[in-house]
Amino acid sequence: MRQIIAIAWKDTLLRFSSRSELVFFIILPVVFTLILGGGLSKLGQSDNRVPVLVTDDDHSALSAELVQQLAGSATVRVVALDAPRAAAEFARNGTPAWVSVPAGFGAALSAGTPVALGVRSLPNNVNALAAQRAISLAASQVGQALEAASASTAEAERLRPFASAADRQAYFEASLRAAQAAFAAAPSGVQLTHPAASPAPDFNGNAQASAGQLITWVFIPLLGTSSLFAFERSTGTLRRLLTTPVGKATYLLGTIAGQLSLALVQMLLLVVFGSLALGLTWGSSPAGLAAVLVSFGLAAVALGTLLGTLVRTESQANGASMALGMSLALLGGCWYPLELFPSAARAAARVLPTAWAMQGLNNLLLRGAGLAGVLPQAGVLLGFAAVFFAVGVWRFRYE
Repeated sequence: MRQIIAIAWKDTLLRFSSRSELVFFIILPVVFTLILGGGLSKLGQSDNRVPVLVTDDDHSALSAELVQQLAGSATVRVVALDAPRAAAEFARNGTPAWVSVPAGFGAALSAGTPVALGVRSLPNNVNALAAQRAISLAASQVGQALEAASASTAEAERLRPFASAADRQAYFEASLRAAQAAFAAAPSGVQLTHPAASPAPDFNGNAQASAGQLITWVFIPLLGTSSLFAFERSTGTLRRLLTTPVGKATYLLGTIAGQLSLALVQMLLLVVFGSLALGLTWGSSPAGLAAVLVSFGLAAVALGTLLGTLVRTESQANGASMALGMSLALLGGCWYPLELFPSAARAAARVLPTAWAMQGLNNLLLRGAGLAGVLPQAGVLLGFAAVFFAVGVWRFRYE
């Protein structure tokens, strides 16, 4: 046991002999987690509707109805500004359309007089065309209620003349409110129904970034275990082990235990960072979290052991660790959700340990799974570890 601890401590000192190792150990994971957390959290949460500047100079019930119709559109997003601010914003070409409701808009429509909205839009702009259509639709929806109220008022007057203009106006306003309520309650022409299904958990950009960067930046150094083997082969350390009581099994166990211990410390730090800085709850089961992290660490260090039997020099090991680690992290859904990938890529990701680790952490973070909920992922990762260790130990050479 003392020999194993001594080898693990020697490898730790060797790994952190350069202060730049701290960049990979904690600084880069934290920086990328914050950057990607800010960007990915916008997925599914941002308002992608076309912004439209709206200036209401009338402030009547009908102008408010027009603005409300626009606000309820699935195409445009209302940005209410006064005329000077709207003019300045539109002049910067930052908004594709600007609609202004003139003073007297409501009074003119109530009197049956046509009135034009002030609409300005950017030329040759697809978003501007979409905004114009949405504005026309909102105006027509307001016009439908007006037409119905006007027709009702005319028919009532034909049947029995109003005693005064005030009575006629009161009847018109009551008819307008009734028409607006009727049009608002009118069902869609086509109604779709879907079978009941359990709702999918909401996407959490912070969870995706924290779990993905944890896997990425722990995976790469564990693959870097191969550089330790390459370095000690090139310096003759492994060859000299033949003349000491330290056997191959002791040496491998010490190296692997040392790198795995460092990885577990790194993962714990990143879990704490995700909890404190991003407000994440890493599941309700510490045992489930430990199962995923330990099994992933074993699979990664085992792959590093196997990689160490394939490279000849330390520089080859470092380059291969970085390239392989980044590639498997990206393809395993650590940088972007696998749901955004083509179906073929999602199917191929099932042969990657990073994908199984990501799935296990997502089960904990997003679905509240316990130990039983992550046992399949932990089992697959342990299977990867067994295969990689078996091949790595079989191919291991001192020279």
